[in-house]
Amino acid sequence: MATGGVARLVCGRWSKWIVLALWIVILGLAGPLAGKLTEVEKNDNSAWLPGNAESTQVVDLQRQFQPDDIAPAIIVYERPGGLTDADRAAAADDARALAGGEGVAGPIVGPIESPDKAAIEVIAPIRIDEDGWDALPDIADGLKATAEQGAPGGLEVYLAGPVAAAADSAGAFAGIDGTLLYTTLAVVAVILLITYRSPVLWLLPILTAGAALAGSQAVIYLLAKHADLTVNAQSAGILTVLVFGAGTDYALLLVARYREELRRHEDRHEAMQFALHRAGPAIIASAATVAVGMSCLTLAELNSTAGLGPVAALGVVVGLAAMVTLLPALLVIFGRWLFWPARPRFGTPEPTATGLWARLGGRIAHHPRRVWISTAVVLGAMALGLLQLNATGLSSADQFTTEQPSTVAEQALARHFPAGGGQPVTVIANASSADQVRQAFASVPGISEVTDPVARGDLVLIDGTLASAPDSKAAQATVEQARDVLHAVPGADAKVGGGTAILVDINAANDHDNRLIIPLVLLVVLVILALLLRAIVAPLILIGTVVLSFAAALGVSALVFRHVFGFPAEDTSFPLFVFVFLVALGIDYNIFLMTRVREEALQHGTRRGALIGLAATGGVITSAGIVLAGTFAALASLPLVAFVEIGFTVAFGVLLDTLIVRSVLVTALNLDIGRWMWWPSKLSRVPDGDGPNAAVPPATTEPEPEPEPVR
Repeated sequence: MATGGVARLVCGRWSKWIVLALWIVILGLAGPLAGKLTEVEKNDNSAWLPGNAESTQVVDLQRQFQPDDIAPAIIVYERPGGLTDADRAAAADDARALAGGEGVAGPIVGPIESPDKAAIEVIAPIRIDEDGWDALPDIADGLKATAEQGAPGGLEVYLAGPVAAAADSAGAFAGIDGTLLYTTLAVVAVILLITYRSPVLWLLPILTAGAALAGSQAVIYLLAKHADLTVNAQSAGILTVLVFGAGTDYALLLVARYREELRRHEDRHEAMQFALHRAGPAIIASAATVAVGMSCLTLAELNSTAGLGPVAALGVVVGLAAMVTLLPALLVIFGRWLFWPARPRFGTPEPTATGLWARLGGRIAHHPRRVWISTAVVLGAMALGLLQLNATGLSSADQFTTEQPSTVAEQALARHFPAGGGQPVTVIANASSADQVRQAFASVPGISEVTDPVARGDLVLIDGTLASAPDSKAAQATVEQARDVLHAVPGADAKVGGGTAILVDINAANDHDNRLIIPLVLLVVLVILALLLRAIVAPLILIGTVVLSFAAALGVSALVFRHVFGFPAEDTSFPLFVFVFLVALGIDYNIFLMTRVREEALQHGTRRGALIGLAATGGVITSAGIVLAGTFAALASLPLVAFVEIGFTVAFGVLLDTLIVRSVLVTALNLDIGRWMWWPSKLSRVPDGDGPNAAVPPATTEPEPEPEPVR
């Protein structure tokens, strides 16, 4: 096998030092580039919007009317008992002070007094400087400080509008890379310490994963800078979690097999060669499944989703490269003492043959059909929680786990002014049809007022104020109706955009992506499994178990979100992201198990091989699942509801998959179906002589063929 040749290269007596030196050179080159990844992140609208959506076209056309680096900030002054002359004077003074001030890119609008005489708004167009996203919190703080400085006692001052909302989002994403990295490191370190019970061994997987992260960040930086790859804070954060989670999984599988081989081979180089030869195909197949599954995201309409695909795939590929080259080299360099105090000595028995998972397999073997049917029924019952799923999108007020200043400000603005005043609906049309477009726009129910057309060349721009909150369902329905009305104006070629239109287009794009990518990922995973296991029945059954696990995880999560966390809804991209992560990553554990089962079935039959496979891989797969769950749970450290929802669901789903689906459901199915799992391969035609009650033999059988030993 090809893995035998690779094994001889990475863990030979001299070549291991070459591998280490090569990685030192790679990290020396990659380190400075990895640190620049945040410089090429795109967190503006274009990084998230569907590429060809109508709202995206409006964003592009608006540049003819105003620069795209200008956004409005709305200062709101509120006195519930009614404004005083001093309040009005303070607002007027602030408006004059802001005019021509630093960062202000145009004339100040207002002060505008509310109809109920209890509030005033002042609108300032703000230029976002070259620091862009990172500068917004400071800009917002400066504007509010200016307004509060001269405010009379009892007058409340708020900052609303796009600048305030963007500032809160920027603050939430600030330090996301560092927060996730340190949280993930802590989680992985603790779990590895518990798993290995060694004060030293846990360091090598973490160091290797860190090297993989730096290498992948460097490659992604170069592609973002020179190949127009879209990277945003979301994809950069998920990259950290994915590389550490998946990479550590591969490390656990390799180290477990290496420890087995150290009991069979006196020479550690030879032991590592055998470990790579046997575990390598499963690790490579798992990484290929994740990488190809993530690459399917590139077909998404939503730019943020499409950009995540290559970012995640590259992270997994670099992680794989590190785990099958750098980690084996480090393990053989340091020797057996790494496992202290439980060093695997040559000739000692393999403890997994009589451990917890061997005993569990023996219990399942008594009544496998009863076990898999009852397990499937329980998972199906858990999936009923899907009735509570509400993946229709999160409003501005619901996007954060804590109350944000911009949300409070928008509520104050809505108490006294039209709800959609801060985020108008923008229409751009041919100038020749300006009057007809304005008249049709004004006739749309839910549009309270429209501005006079502003002409630039052959185009005109008209803004309309929504009667409903911009992120409400009513406002989205108004935008859809406005599009129907304005598209019907002859020769106008009218396009409807703005904040609410962006939400409409994002939701539509997510619906499209769900329908396209979910079936595609299932097909890709099915093909990879069929090629790896050389069968059709087993892949179909494994896909079925993973989908059932996904549905159960989603159902339980929906109930928890609604009744424990108090989240009113899920982001529209939530089902797709969770599906891709759970299916692409969850299938890893079935690959780890089933490749070992097939290996043992060649000598012992499928039923006995299933018990050996569970006994040999149960501990390492469970540890890998706990590591991956812990890394995704780190997403909950961020104050963003969408990240908390993804992190919780993936973590719960991975634990469900490793502890129940893989160990109980799949094992019971293997025992019940027997050799027919491998149909139509030759293995399905070999009589399975061992009954389901067969005892578990020692998991120390060495299959043929063996790779050549290290010289």
